[in-house]
Amino acid sequence: MSRAEAARLAGMERQALRDAVVRYNAEGVAGLIDRPKHRPSRLTEGQFAAVRALVLQGPDPERDGVSAWTRADIARLIEQRFGVRYHVSSLSKILRKLGFSRQKARPAHPGRNPKAQAAWIKKGTARRSRGGEARTPGQADRTLFPG
Repeated sequence: MSRAEAARLAGMERQALRDAVVRYNAEGVAGLIDRPKHRPSRLTEGQFAAVRALVLQGPDPERDGVSAWTRADIARLIEQRFGVRYHVSSLSKILRKLGFSRQKARPAHPGRNPKAQAAWIKKGTARRSRGGEARTPGQADRTLFPG
């Protein structure tokens, strides 16, 4: 039977059947096993551990010129240390694999006054709980879900 007819009966494309036949002829039955569909990592496990340690350690503003790591900074660091180039957007996957999540510091106005904030909270903007004691917003979350 023709390759097109065999592919139709097997429920696959003719090219997929041809590729399977070529792999079978070259490797036997072992050639028909599904192969991983992802590219192997360009960093070794030791290099991943070094990147993780560097991220946990944080940057030195005098040495690195930044006060917090960005993905672009980490990509530049990996390229300088290990000679491996990663695109900034692909570093999200690597950082998640290393156990990190994207966190961003909440912005604070440079002219803020902590004493004025405390006085504003004490003036009655704090909500009252069932027991009557004042609590700040968000305090209920900490008491309901400890730890």
